[in-house]
Amino acid sequence: MSRRVRRKLASRGQEKADRLGVGENLILDERGVVDWTRLPDDTVIQLFSCLNYRDRASLSSTCRTWRSLGKSQCLWQALDLRAHNFDCDAAASLASRCGNLQKLRFRSAESAEAIIHLQSRDLREISGDYCQKITDATLAVIAARHEALESLQLGPDFCERISSSAIKAIAVCCPRLRKLRLSGIREVDGDAINALAKHCQNLMDVGFIDCLNVDEVALGNVASVRFLSIAGTTNIEWNLALEHWGKLPNLMGLDVSRTDVIPSAVSRLFSSSQSLKIACALHCPALEQDATFVSNNNHKGKLLFSIFTDIFKELTPLFVDTPNKERNAFLEWRSLRTKERNLEDIMNWLEWVLSHSLLRIAESNPQGLDNFWLNHGAYLLLSLMQSTQEEVQERAATGLATFVVIDDENASIDGGRAEAVMRDGGIRLLLNLARSWREGLQCEAAKAIANLSVNANVAKAVAEEGGISILANLARSRNRLVAEEAAGGLWNLSVGEEHKAAIAEVGGIKALVDLIFKWSVNDSEGVLERAAGALANLAVDDKCSMEVAIVGGVHALITLAQNCKAEGVQEQAARALANLAAHGDSNSNNATVGQEAGAFETLVQLTRSPHDGVRQEAAGALWNLSFDDRNREAITAAGGVEALVALAQSCSNASPSLQERAAGALWGLSVSEANSIAIGREGGVPPLIALARSDAEDVHETAAGALWNLAFNPGNALRIVEEGGVPALVHLCSSSLSKMARFMAALALAYMFDGRMDEVAVVGTSSESTSKTLNLDGARRMALKHIEAFVRAFSDPQAFSAAAASSTYAALLQVTELARIHEAGHLRCSGAEIGRFVTMLRNPSSTLKACATFALLQFTILGGRHAAHHVSLLRDTGASRVLRAVAASANAPLETKIFARIVLRNLEHHQTESSLKD
Repeated sequence: MSRRVRRKLASRGQEKADRLGVGENLILDERGVVDWTRLPDDTVIQLFSCLNYRDRASLSSTCRTWRSLGKSQCLWQALDLRAHNFDCDAAASLASRCGNLQKLRFRSAESAEAIIHLQSRDLREISGDYCQKITDATLAVIAARHEALESLQLGPDFCERISSSAIKAIAVCCPRLRKLRLSGIREVDGDAINALAKHCQNLMDVGFIDCLNVDEVALGNVASVRFLSIAGTTNIEWNLALEHWGKLPNLMGLDVSRTDVIPSAVSRLFSSSQSLKIACALHCPALEQDATFVSNNNHKGKLLFSIFTDIFKELTPLFVDTPNKERNAFLEWRSLRTKERNLEDIMNWLEWVLSHSLLRIAESNPQGLDNFWLNHGAYLLLSLMQSTQEEVQERAATGLATFVVIDDENASIDGGRAEAVMRDGGIRLLLNLARSWREGLQCEAAKAIANLSVNANVAKAVAEEGGISILANLARSRNRLVAEEAAGGLWNLSVGEEHKAAIAEVGGIKALVDLIFKWSVNDSEGVLERAAGALANLAVDDKCSMEVAIVGGVHALITLAQNCKAEGVQEQAARALANLAAHGDSNSNNATVGQEAGAFETLVQLTRSPHDGVRQEAAGALWNLSFDDRNREAITAAGGVEALVALAQSCSNASPSLQERAAGALWGLSVSEANSIAIGREGGVPPLIALARSDAEDVHETAAGALWNLAFNPGNALRIVEEGGVPALVHLCSSSLSKMARFMAALALAYMFDGRMDEVAVVGTSSESTSKTLNLDGARRMALKHIEAFVRAFSDPQAFSAAAASSTYAALLQVTELARIHEAGHLRCSGAEIGRFVTMLRNPSSTLKACATFALLQFTILGGRHAAHHVSLLRDTGASRVLRAVAASANAPLETKIFARIVLRNLEHHQTESSLKD
């Protein structure tokens, strides 16, 4: 051990506290900086051993000495390649470092084919997943090149292309094999199993899991086997199995979980096998449905682990000294300083089979297991998550991520199960696991945290335990799988308004934007969808939306929407852009999105997507962007009118959300009269009328708003009449549950029948008009009747009588509050529109006068978002004189006169307020 010294440093005349001593191999320069290259070699190697492969490579590149140390054989005894694109070229580049490689984990058939190029002849353990496409030939070559192999595991997904031929090759080539676990093989025949029995004399752990057929008789010949798992395997002849397996001299543990094993078979096996100690039978319906077997606790001294037994209590007889707490049996066993070899083997095997079966059960999510999960299953997974076996930890964490999910499509989880995890301390355990330097554990822990955080209570606990900072750090990982799950966690947490600011504070927004830039060039749909989804949630908050724009999020999202063709990615990118543009005047994001090259062309193109979700969010983004005058014209120039009319025409049977956004985008574009005319000519009137007949209130509002804007133009007004729009608007005006829809439908009808359409009706607007018989007088009478009824619906006789008898502010305020439509305060009218309402005040129709005063009341109400703007426009048109005339008219209805007086009072108030400011 090197000698250590302590140093004292002085500053500003005061002696500072002693600092941590520095080894004699290190030298501080005049600035107090340590020369780390002077560290002893063994210290550097120890440091390297605590890093993942990427960080190890980065640190090795700092100097020639560390580059040499980074290649030390002791650092390359184990390799986890699951997160890497491991092909033959990558294997060749690693070969020089892998001469002493002992343990390898990989993912996919392509990686399997590259294993032989590592030239690791002394490889002892191989574990692979996503092995569906691995063939007999590949597996046989791996076996032939690695004669020292002691453990081979492929699963948990099905290895459908592997047959008994490959198993025979393994048996012949790998005589030292001690553990063989294969999943999803169609048939394991007697020849293959007998070859294992003959050539692999040390084979003690066999697992043929989720297989279709396994030769029961041949398994009885593998005399060396101590642990056997046939979990999920079908077509077992239990009589044959019992006859031969009961004679296995060394069999200590048997896993028959998820099979059709019957109670009599289990009882006979317990009686016939002298060596058997443990049988694991999780989710075996025939056992669970037999009340007599369930209640029978006499298992001939054998331990039975099942859904209906207390697994922790069952464990206690294994120990010489019974643990103090049965519920913590796994934990207490791990804390024992000295462990009997047989007991350690049993416990390691038991942890593995339990973690595997629990994950499989969680994936299938069978009915009737709620009590098991709440009372035992959740805590069992948490206990397994603390195993010393990394693979068990990973599967337990994956099991937690899976068993809470009810509906993956709609991100729905079981609240009771989620809170059971939280109650048993699972959040802190998962966060500790997420801090591990092992990327496999980081990935599965982040996935569990993400799924659990759908529950608001769990999300709060995650935030309180520092989980947001942990996830933000993991989102910066260069491991795509880790970053993907971390981004998913931030996506779910960002649903809660209370978590958005916290995510921003720890740099989560920049981390998410960087993810898009980092992975958009690769086939990384999962991480991109989650990052865009999280940004979409965060963009709902005004401050967070500005942060997204500041760190380059607008460019990232538009580039993503342009280049990525994955449905989910496009949908979330468009949703994020829609939310960024939704803040109106509160920030400049609307204009910022519009200034990004290709933004409008991209969104317009997305409205033509075959996927409803993508079209919906793209239309929503265009709707929000259309509130900016420059954006509105740019959308039109990019073909937005044609695209949105086509969208409205195609979505008659689509979801209400898509219909709402399609109509809303046309509403936004039609604010411009030029666009309004273009929409009419493009055929936009019929689909909007059809949408006005929707059963959904939100669709009512947007369709009515679009038709109101279109009706400002006399030619469009006539088109609406021609296409049967009057009955649709009348129905909205009288029957919609949305006050806004009723209001805008009444305004559209008022525009249509204030006299401007009459001249156009004589000439006709289209070739179709000559073939249609228009009864304008009848339509006018119908429209005016329902406009009048609409206005009177807001007229309280008692309040009007009081206002008529007194001109006090209080009397008028009572009428105002009864008549007010709060959402109407968000409507912003142009000078031409305000002028049209003033003109209506001179119309001989008392109904149109009443409608005009009612509308002007809504637009000038004190505190309205655009009230000051509307008051200014009214002053420009000289409206005060006309309003006074209406208020004093002897022939006008009472409600018209009272509404006119209120508008005048609003004008006076704004003028007084303006004078005070000056």
